[in-house]
Amino acid sequence: MEQKIVGFRTVIYLVSDIAAAKKWYAEAFGTLPYFDQPFYVGFNIAGYELGLQPEDGDTAVKTGHSVAYWGVEDVPAQLERLTALGAVIDEAPQDVGGDIIVARFKDPWGNIIGLIRNPHFALP
Repeated sequence: MEQKIVGFRTVIYLVSDIAAAKKWYAEAFGTLPYFDQPFYVGFNIAGYELGLQPEDGDTAVKTGHSVAYWGVEDVPAQLERLTALGAVIDEAPQDVGGDIIVARFKDPWGNIIGLIRNPHFALP
């Protein structure tokens, strides 16, 4: 039987203060964690997992080589709401073609998180 990748499941963000991050993400994503331990906090975001793990070492340096983009209906409105919660805009909303709008922000722990409105994929 051929093994195949079945799709995106989890993205994990490293945070220096897991209690504060749990509170911030619960408000930012509008849901409480389904898994809550000192070593890991997991949120179910429309069937995908957003995980938080305590960060070791230098917490001021984030590589940003990979960015998970979370689907939303209105990128500018969500970005405005998140910046009111303390996020910092990393990349302003832009149309990248095909009516696809993207933006990026940094959470209070420096993680780069993407927002996307892609009419080619239905939101749940």
